[in-house]
This record gives sequence, structure tokens and C-alpha cells, in this order.
Amino acid sequence: MDKFRMIFQFLQSNQESFMNGVCGIMALASAQMYSAFDFNCPCLPGYNAAYSAGILLAPPLVLFLLGLVMNNNVSMLAEEWKRPLGRRAKDPAVLRYMFCSMAQRALIAPVVWVAVTLLDGKCFLCAFCTAVPVAALGNGSLAPGLPAPELARLLARVPCPEIYDGDWLLAREVAVRYLRCISQALGWSFVLLTTLLAFVVRSVRPCFTQAAFLKSKYWSHYIDIERKLFDETCTEHAKAFAKVCIQQFFEAVSHDLELGHAHGALATATAASGPHSPTDGAGEEKDKLRGITDQGTMNRLLTSWHECRPPLHLGQEEPLLGNGWAGGGSRAPRREVATYLSRV
Repeated sequence: MDKFRMIFQFLQSNQESFMNGVCGIMALASAQMYSAFDFNCPCLPGYNAAYSAGILLAPPLVLFLLGLVMNNNVSMLAEEWKRPLGRRAKDPAVLRYMFCSMAQRALIAPVVWVAVTLLDGKCFLCAFCTAVPVAALGNGSLAPGLPAPELARLLARVPCPEIYDGDWLLAREVAVRYLRCISQALGWSFVLLTTLLAFVVRSVRPCFTQAAFLKSKYWSHYIDIERKLFDETCTEHAKAFAKVCIQQFFEAVSHDLELGHAHGALATATAASGPHSPTDGAGEEKDKLRGITDQGTMNRLLTSWHECRPPLHLGQEEPLLGNGWAGGGSRAPRREVATYLSRV
């Protein structure tokens, strides 16, 4: 159990690296899923395009949602978005920064799926086989004499070599090479565009919007750290509450035994052990309760957390101007500050 606890603490302290690793694993898993997927084109004029669009778009959407679900900050973003205003205003820039940080990681696996699908060419071949220029690649003299439905039926069977019977009109290998060449060109173009876009978003954008970027990043980290500290404080209070309740239970049972409510040797042994006095540990646990000692008060505190949180103003008597202290006196004494690693 100690090893698992150490691993969990490591992952909590390195949340960003952990999420990057998860996104990389999902990207590899998406490529492996496509290689194991059995692509079966229906080879029918009315269904080829719909089937190909579903294969190209549905799995990336599922992978994107999975990437968001596996990110712990989704609940924090939803909580910050839907919370009541109370004594704090909401900053849309911070919410956008939090969502973009999660979306950038969640988009890795869908991008890999689309790129692999286009580079493979099967999906594109199934979708656009009826759009092959027969006059340029095949026997153009025979194409005008065929009705449009019959021509579409023949071309729709190009992805299925076992049922294709239009070699007299268009050689199947020619059509396959033509469509796969276009699909791979689109795939590499998609990879290039997404790489450039990622570079612009991650590297260039903070240079042009540096002040807004730093503000959004700081307050998103603040929201994350504040929520983490609140959860730790609630956990500490619940642990102290449980310890005090358990201690009171055992003290009550011991008192009942001392008064003779128990029978036999157990009552005699307990009476001989002498009265029990409250330990220093019990007093310390009661101090951790911070005066909140009943369920109703705790419920009211949790209910009013978002509405009654103090404003983001620490009540300085003299404001800070520029990079220095505005007052004429000495600076306020520094305090020790605990640093927490943000998960954004």
C-alpha cells in the first residue's frame, strides 16, 4: 500500500506531466484502434459517403470526450462556470484559458485518428469512389452511353475487389491509386496545418497577448489551488470530526461499563482499570473542528461556500503601486507561504 500511496502522491504533484502522458497513450491507442479496426465499405451509392463520414468523425468525437472526462479539471471548470456570483465576479478570460488548456490535450487523440485515417486512404476511397473522373482515367468513350444510376453503381464497387465488375470501363487499380494519392496528400496537409496551429497557440500567442495570458494563467492556478486547499481543509475537518465522535462513543461505552451496565468479568476488568481522562489528542482534534461541531452548521457552511467566499482583496492598508511599496513606512513582515503545484 505504501508503494501505491507514493505513486499516487507523485502523480498528484506532477499532474501536468501525468496528463501529457495520458494524452500520449490515448494517441497511440487511437492509432492502434484504427489498425485493428475492420473497415468494410458497403459499396453502395447511397451509403458509402455516410459510412465513411461516420468512421472519420464519430471516433474522434468519442476520443475528445474521453480526453475531457479523464481530465480532473473538468469538474473545476464546470463548478467555476455555474457557481453563483456571491462576492466574487467571474472572469470569462480565465474560463477560456482553463477550457483551452484541457481542449489542447484532449484534441491530440482525435487529431491522430483523423491523420491516420487520411493517410491510410480506405475511408477516402470509400467516400469518393463515385467521383472518379472516368473520362480521364478510364474508357471515356463508353461512359456517356451509361445511365447515371448504373455508372454510380459500378463506381461504388471500386473499394470491393471481390464484387467489382467494371474493369471494362475503368481499371480498379487506377482508381484506387488515384484516390489514395489524394487522401495521403490531404492527410499530410492536415498534419502540417495542425502542427503549425499548435505551434502558434503554444508559442506565438503568449508573446502578443502576454499581459492577458499571464493574468488568465495566474487566476486559473489560483482557482485550482484554492479548491485543493478547501478540499484538504474539509478532509482534515471530517477526520477530526470522526475522531471526536469515535472517542465520545468509546468514552460513553466505558462509562456505562463502569456504572455496571455490563455483565461478568468485562465490567470488573473495566472498573479496575480506573477512570479515563480525556487525552491531549482529543483536545487537539476539537481545536481542528474550528467551532463547527454539528451537522447542520457544516451543511450551512458548505452551502454558502461560493456565495460567502471573501473577495480577492486581502485588506492591505496601503496599496501597492508599480513594483514598489506605496507607503512611507517599512514593509509588512513577510510570511511563510506554502506552494502547491497546479493541475491546469
